[in-house]
This record gives sequence, structure tokens and C-alpha cells, in this order.
Amino acid sequence: MLEFLDVVGPASLFHLDQDGILPAHQGTGVEQLAIGDGGLTALPALSGEEETSESGLEDISSPAFCLRRGDEVVAAAGYLSVLVAPHCRGNQLAWVVASIAVVAHALDAGLLSQRRARPYPSQRVAVALGFQELGAQLSVRLGDVPVDRGC
Repeated sequence: MLEFLDVVGPASLFHLDQDGILPAHQGTGVEQLAIGDGGLTALPALSGEEETSESGLEDISSPAFCLRRGDEVVAAAGYLSVLVAPHCRGNQLAWVVASIAVVAHALDAGLLSQRRARPYPSQRVAVALGFQELGAQLSVRLGDVPVDRGC
């Protein structure tokens, strides 16, 4: 019998073509950061473990882009992740940092732009960027699968 250890989802799956991008206004102060930059590591501490895990920001291998308010990083994104500081949400910062930096950067590099969004606010960001919903995903983690070795 299969044992389900964890279930994640369902999540909506989105895709974006170069012609479909809805960029934010230019001149917003988005900057590229090195992985491990102090500002980039401070943002997950503000957001909490659950939201940081959902965002995927700590596991990115793509370039990272951010917006600052003073010295504080308040929004950051990698190709498949976006995270905004809790006290700055509702100001379209996820859309700004993702559209100008990540989506345009990924598409200009010839990469396929996809997004997996589970919480409704993440789905709204995908739609605001011009992504089209193509399907859904449910992920499960199974326990050890018994092997039938025969008699």
C-alpha cells in the first residue's frame, strides 16, 4: 500500500510568450543581486518560513532581482520565484520586480517562461504579467514503495 507523506497543491500552471508580456513601467529601480547578497537573505527572514518556502526564493539558481526601500530589500524574484516583504504587499511590487527583471531577462535569454502558482495572490501576479493558465499540478511525496520480489 502506498503511503502519502506530503501533498502540495493543487497549483495553477502558467505560460508566457514574448509577445504576451505586460511589463511594469520602466525606471522602477530594479537591481540584480548576487546570490547570497545580505539584502536578499534578509527578505526571507521578514516573510516567514511558509511564505519563503512557497516562493522558492532561497533555492534559486537564476539571477536574482530586487527592489529596495532605503537599504531594505522589499521585493525579490528569480526566474521561478517572487517574494515581497509582508509590510509592502498590495503595492504591485511582485509584478514590478518580476516583469522588468525576471520575465524580460528570461525571455531575452531565449528561455521558456513558465510559472507555478498556488496561492491566489501568486496567480494574480502571473495574470498581471500576461501569463496564460494552461493547467494544474498536484505534487505528492510517497513513502517507501514496496517491491514485489515474487516467491
